[in-house]
Amino acid sequence: MSQPTLTEEKTDFKRSLGLMDSTLIVSGSMIGSGVFIVSADMARNLGSSGWLLLLWVLTGVLTVAAALSYGELAGMMPKAGGQYVYIQRAFGPLLGFVYGWTVFMVIQTGTIAAVAVAFTKYTAVFVPALSPANVLFSLGPVDITAGSLFAIASLVLLTWLNSRGVQSGKLIQNVFTSAKLIALLGLIVVGIGLGVSSGVLSTNLTDAWDANQTLLNADGTIASVVPLTGLALLLAFGTSMVGSLFSADAWNNVTFIAGEIKNPRRNIPLALFFGTLLVTTIYLLANVSYLSLLPLKGSPTATDFIGRGIQFAEADRVATAASSVIFGNVAVSIMAVLIMVSTFGCNNGLILAGARLYYAMAKDGLFLEQASHLNKNAVPGKALWLQCLWASILCLSGRYGDLLDYCTFASLCFYIVTIIGLFVLRRKEPNTERPYRAVGYPLVPALYIIAGLTICGILLYTKTFNTGMGLLIAGLGVPVYLLTRRSQRAA
Repeated sequence: MSQPTLTEEKTDFKRSLGLMDSTLIVSGSMIGSGVFIVSADMARNLGSSGWLLLLWVLTGVLTVAAALSYGELAGMMPKAGGQYVYIQRAFGPLLGFVYGWTVFMVIQTGTIAAVAVAFTKYTAVFVPALSPANVLFSLGPVDITAGSLFAIASLVLLTWLNSRGVQSGKLIQNVFTSAKLIALLGLIVVGIGLGVSSGVLSTNLTDAWDANQTLLNADGTIASVVPLTGLALLLAFGTSMVGSLFSADAWNNVTFIAGEIKNPRRNIPLALFFGTLLVTTIYLLANVSYLSLLPLKGSPTATDFIGRGIQFAEADRVATAASSVIFGNVAVSIMAVLIMVSTFGCNNGLILAGARLYYAMAKDGLFLEQASHLNKNAVPGKALWLQCLWASILCLSGRYGDLLDYCTFASLCFYIVTIIGLFVLRRKEPNTERPYRAVGYPLVPALYIIAGLTICGILLYTKTFNTGMGLLIAGLGVPVYLLTRRSQRAA
């Protein structure tokens, strides 16, 4: 059987995105609100600066390792739809559809909804009427707030802007991503500089590996502090990775827009590597900055940000508490603006990329037929608006917190499946031209699979309901696929 050879890939799209644009899409889609918040929960779960930093290091290693593996697949298949195309080619249309179904139902749209809500939450710092307490009316069990309507409005605006062409989406992405990278780097440099001179960092690094978990009462006070060793430490470590993995997710979105990237066989692998390496390095340094400015441990009843520490930063807003050391009371406003910029730019990248996956599925007859058409601006306009509609419903549902658990677990599962596909395609298509080969193959991809399966096992044990719901949502894709195929045959 002859194997596919590399020719100039035909596409319905205009190839107008270069390496810098692609790298900013990778990094901009990754940086949302997570890095500013999740370290508080990690600090409560681990109670150790050493284990906290190791967790971010491991997250970075896993993310870059996965990106290196995806680079080979992206070079082989530089088509719109990206990861969906890789899974379908390795395992067939059923698993490809299940992935696309899960992306639409929860991974992409759930993340878009959650990021929109985070954007609204920080806008409420300046517009109090957007507070979740401002309920306008109720639809059964669902409270419709001014904030939820504002979140939806932000999605409608970004969808409209992206429907006007990829150049419009690219401009927003480049401007907002550059702004948040510069702001984050500024916080890191100033924070670490102050921490080194004040001695806070050295204090936090004392007994760096003495792990313990802080358990809370229903009223938010400390119930007990439990030392962690052995299996208990492993479970706490694995569970805590939900936050860091969510913060580092969405790097694969650049593969969805392969049809619009110049020289995709070169630029997508490079963008994946540079983008993930940049962001995971910034995440690690941001946490070093937090440890340089705030004590790791604190009290939930303390009245100032120093007393509350990283563990009990107000509303888990660790970055805001750390910035307060530098800027005082005005830090609340400064960080609110930074997170608004971060989340708005993040959602632009997610919205831009996600619609291309549904377009690819529709072209294969596995999604609504309307999504298979490009509008006059050469973008999948109807796919964009379908994505906007479902993400808006998720904004109203009020279940976005659970959806984050579902989508993080589901994303990790499909990352593992895709990297297994790398091994499958090496065996099935040994003669296919590969302009880029995965660094460290087979060791690096194999280690990612082992580590990913271990984390999935821990999450299934410690967060059984939410991870089970993630599996259920993915599993529902099987009967939907079978029904879709049956209706197509009947027609």
